[in-house]
Amino acid sequence: MATPMEMNIKKLCGEAARPDLANPSEYRQLIGALMFLVNTHPDICYAVNTLSQFMTKLLHVHLIASKHILRYLYGSITLGLRYSARDVQLHGYTDVDWVGNVINRKSTFGFCFRLGSAMISWMRKKQNSVALSAAEAEYIAASMASCEEVWLRKLFGELYEQVLDTAVIYFNNKSGIHLEDKLVFHKNSKHIEIRYYFIQDTVQRGVVRLHHILIDE
Repeated sequence: MATPMEMNIKKLCGEAARPDLANPSEYRQLIGALMFLVNTHPDICYAVNTLSQFMTKLLHVHLIASKHILRYLYGSITLGLRYSARDVQLHGYTDVDWVGNVINRKSTFGFCFRLGSAMISWMRKKQNSVALSAAEAEYIAASMASCEEVWLRKLFGELYEQVLDTAVIYFNNKSGIHLEDKLVFHKNSKHIEIRYYFIQDTVQRGVVRLHHILIDE
């Protein structure tokens, strides 16, 4: 398998899931083993975290999804990250699955940062609040990514005594970029928590530059 989990995970807790129960002991032992494996394979962290939420109310589809992770691990044994000293430009990418959780309608966001030739940092997490629009969800994700970018700049500054150039964060929502450009509150953004306006400050100081990227359907 090319990915740890299928893109559309709504079927794990939706009506599409088959009602027949899997073997509870087999499933729990497999998830427990995968939890230990996360320490050396952070790329499966989100998939394992998602499946661990069904330890008590598990269906047959959950067991299938857990074996999907095993197939991904088997197919990615020879893969790795290679770093080059030629390029030290920091690039970030972020995306959001708006209201993707069918239970509480919260959005899941993810971001990753690449230093030159390979990834050095990544995260995928459910947002704390329900976003009322895709632009708001993307804006929150970009704010969280900018916090990571500031931390990475400080880390490299302490380790190598080198100041990185302005990082570029790519995301696929133009409304979120327009929201960042407006330095005043208006009816479409006044409900957003103040802490998510951190990205405005980073952009104004030249620490981060936002760039729109097209996503192929």
